[in-house]
Amino acid sequence: MNSLQGVIAAAATPLNEDWSIDLDRLVDHCRWLLGPGGCDGINLLGTTGEATSFSVEQRIAAMRTVAHSGLTLSRFMVGTGAAALDDACRLTSEAKELGFAGALLLPPFYYKGIDGEALTAYVEAVIARAGKNGLPLYLYHFPANSGVPYLHETVVRLREKHPETLRGLKDSSGDMDYAAGLAKALPGFDVFPSAEASLARARELGFAGCISATANVTGPFAQAAWSGETEPARANGLAAAVAIRSEIAKFPLVAAVKETLALLTGEAGWRRLVPPLAALSKNQSAALRKALADTALAPSLR
Repeated sequence: MNSLQGVIAAAATPLNEDWSIDLDRLVDHCRWLLGPGGCDGINLLGTTGEATSFSVEQRIAAMRTVAHSGLTLSRFMVGTGAAALDDACRLTSEAKELGFAGALLLPPFYYKGIDGEALTAYVEAVIARAGKNGLPLYLYHFPANSGVPYLHETVVRLREKHPETLRGLKDSSGDMDYAAGLAKALPGFDVFPSAEASLARARELGFAGCISATANVTGPFAQAAWSGETEPARANGLAAAVAIRSEIAKFPLVAAVKETLALLTGEAGWRRLVPPLAALSKNQSAALRKALADTALAPSLR
């Protein structure tokens, strides 16, 4: 069974004052997520990790730091999508060579109106140039941000042509029918919705787990929902995780996740985001803190 299953955090990326990646704190955060943070795995440098705000060199430096940190890479997938084909190929090749368990590929996101054939050609170009053998590739479906969807028929076509390479898909569209349809059509293809609520029906619908931004802070509760030994334990974990996510999602998601981490750790540096993203305002922070005080995170707020 693929080791990338269960509760996977789309890890937030800590920053220095000059908006460079704080590599030491990134490793510390990943180590915490895989331990007390309750997560089975990590999606490094995804949307929540602000990946597309960093240069290729910055992203590779972060990948290498994590790869050489002693953390178990079989529990990591890493975002390798980029607007430029050459950048996506280089990042994907690096992920493969370093030994990450998966490369998560956004579609090219500048030109819109890309049809299924063109998108298939793009993914196949990445596969060919990154080296097909030994490449574990996951597709990243996030049409609200990328503007380019991985249509159902395109995913099926790619999976049928590259069954050993194409391992799964992260669905950030919020369309449960889309995710469930792919899981049903492609047995053995790992589909991950992006919100903890999907864990309630994960086994029924054939999901491999979830990859969530809010798992940065909901991990222990989401883990109970995924693997709790009793139905009450699973239900209570799910309710707690969903309630926390509901409050965080009332604000810009990446900023709100980082604000929550600042509130939980007492580390103000978590509030830094790479422009044009911006931290929550003082009023927003106060409102989020007040809302979280009515959730299962209340005992951990500082």
